Amino acid sequence: MIAPLRSPVTQWTVVVPVLAVVLLAFTWGRDLPAAVVGLVTVVLAGAVLAAVHHAEVVAHRVGEPFGSLVLAVAVTVIEVALIVTLMADGGDKSATLARDTVFAAVMITCNGIAGLSLLVASLRHGTAVFNAEGTGAALATVATLSTLSLVLPTFTTSKPGPEFSTTQLTFAALSSLVLYGLFVTTQTVRHRDYFLPVTRQGQVIDAEGHADAPSARHALASLLLLGLALVGVVGLAKGVSPTIEAGVAAADLPHSAVGVVIALLVLLPETIAALRSARRDRVQTSLNLALGSAMASIGLTIPAVALASVWLSGPLELGLGATHMVLLALTVVVSSLTFVPGRATPLQGGVHLVLLAAYLELAVNP
Repeated sequence: MIAPLRSPVTQWTVVVPVLAVVLLAFTWGRDLPAAVVGLVTVVLAGAVLAAVHHAEVVAHRVGEPFGSLVLAVAVTVIEVALIVTLMADGGDKSATLARDTVFAAVMITCNGIAGLSLLVASLRHGTAVFNAEGTGAALATVATLSTLSLVLPTFTTSKPGPEFSTTQLTFAALSSLVLYGLFVTTQTVRHRDYFLPVTRQGQVIDAEGHADAPSARHALASLLLLGLALVGVVGLAKGVSPTIEAGVAAADLPHSAVGVVIALLVLLPETIAALRSARRDRVQTSLNLALGSAMASIGLTIPAVALASVWLSGPLELGLGATHMVLLALTVVVSSLTFVPGRATPLQGGVHLVLLAAYLELAVNP
């Protein structure tokens, strides 16, 4: 477990988040030369590592599953703000931005983060063990939210194209909020033990190691610095997005590939934190991060874009195409078979990573 903050402002985990926000203030909305893009990329990477550090400090203070919930919700809230900002600036070309970003988040978290965590834990410890009751409940919620928000718009007939009518969009937004609220209540209050790491004998682990928890002051400082780091990560990712778009256009790739690249950058803090937990044989924490991030991405993004659509002009296309619906269905089926036994081998991790690779391949060559 990473130790709490010990030094004043000279510590790099304090300096980098502040530097990221300052750099963001100077670069926001500007065309960046190549040298500045390089600097932004370096600071972006540092902000990711700082975010992981502060997330682990907060997690050690509040315990699981609150720790993983803090990181997942914090990243998603800022990601939602980024999506709405890009939609406001993008015009008609941003009609599919919310759909592409949310679906990319679902595929990256459910197949990438979960697959890597299962692979790392099973290679290091023989098998990856986790609580099937918690992961099963999380997967069921992710599958329901994905279907209601991303699949049904393709088949509704109230509006032409893969769009919801106003009434349907309102229902989807309210359903997303209700389901997400129910899940958080279940995770943190009614059945918290379902989302705690377990031993190989099935016993719940209600503590993260033997190190003393950081003080309330250190945890609060880390929480504030976590927020700064995440603002820097998402904001700087937006800053380099024109460079990414130019590269995608030069390579003659679909515009949706931009959303995939940005989603990969934004989800780096969760990925690194999940892998660290997997190495410590806390796979349940890794899966809390993966599935919690997928759920928060849908449960918070859809209501946000539904509200933003009141004043944003242009269509809002949420429905997936046939190829992506097949990948989503396969992900749900494979995840069910992975999570029901409560333990996994490197095979399951490899299957999920192959699904992610298939998604990335089809994003580049649809």
